[in-house]
Amino acid sequence: MKKIEAIVRKSRFEEVREALHAADIDFLSWWEVKGQGTAKQGLIFRGIAYDVNSVARIFISFVVRDINFEKSINAILKSAYTGESGDGRIFVTQIEQSIRIRTGDKGDESLYDIK
Repeated sequence: MKKIEAIVRKSRFEEVREALHAADIDFLSWWEVKGQGTAKQGLIFRGIAYDVNSVARIFISFVVRDINFEKSINAILKSAYTGESGDGRIFVTQIEQSIRIRTGDKGDESLYDIK
């Protein structure tokens, strides 16, 4: 099992969510976050300087079985891509164990109902 965390543009989030759903990823969590990259920008409006370095992003997190890993990554890459600086990042970590509290199911069975 792998945990996938991705930071994507807020404007691309719906496309990413739809792509993950098409890749059979139906459970995920997300948060609205702000971040700052290496680009430095400022905006002056009516004589007042505003810092626009903090950019709104969506932080997505979910755990997948190994068989769904590649298609999950590809779904994010294709749907979040704009070709411009600031498209985001994907982070992957190994999950040692997963347990469903209600049933005590462990491993892959704890993530999805095995049919």
